[in-house]
Amino acid sequence: MTKSYQVKVDGFEGPLDLLLHLVNRYEIDIYDIPVSKITDQYMNYIHTMRELELDLASEYLVMAASLLAIKSQMLLPNPTLEEVDDESLEEDPREDLMRKLIEYRKYKQAAEGLKEKEVEANRIYTRPPMRQEEVQGEAPAIKPGEASIYDMIHAMSKMLSRSNANEQVQETKIKRDEVPIQLRMEEILTQVDLQEGGTSFYQLFKKRSRPHIVVTFMAILELMKSNDIVCVQQQHFEELIVFKMEDAPWS
Repeated sequence: MTKSYQVKVDGFEGPLDLLLHLVNRYEIDIYDIPVSKITDQYMNYIHTMRELELDLASEYLVMAASLLAIKSQMLLPNPTLEEVDDESLEEDPREDLMRKLIEYRKYKQAAEGLKEKEVEANRIYTRPPMRQEEVQGEAPAIKPGEASIYDMIHAMSKMLSRSNANEQVQETKIKRDEVPIQLRMEEILTQVDLQEGGTSFYQLFKKRSRPHIVVTFMAILELMKSNDIVCVQQQHFEELIVFKMEDAPWS
């Protein structure tokens, strides 16, 4: 019997954060959102999260339903100007979503500005050494070039698609692997430690069976959470590189 790994990922900040990530990643005009495209991309992320057995908050599914509703409205034919008067003209169905995204972006940019000021302040002022348990309990700061959880899920989506294709063409029944997360974490640390200049994210998934992919992904998240490794991406769509935290480019 296959064990299911349910993990609550702290990196998720909510559906608006995922939508803003998609807007930035695909260079979408926030004032003229192509609802069909962004809905398809959003649903792809939701599907991948489920395949990876991540613990999805209900608001992600609520947003998915809202996007599908807006997409349906956008597909309806628009009445001609002769058929309606000014008072009966309906608001653009995207209007509410656009306002929420713009407002969320303002708060996110303000938070990032405050975080940068905090980093600058820490470079100027010293503080007493922290105990090990205090360091472990502290949330890791976002570093320039650090890949987001959404970048990792996008990479996993492509890998799972290839895994599905391979499984469909195989006629023999595949024996499902049972790999403890703790063991996989140790293997990943060893592999990353042996390679100078970082390890390709995809190299950590040499075995492409579905259980092994899921366990490896969970092990990577746990190692990132404990500040043992960091996943770096210099530009959108570029390859993800995994470093030991002390070997990261900004260390």
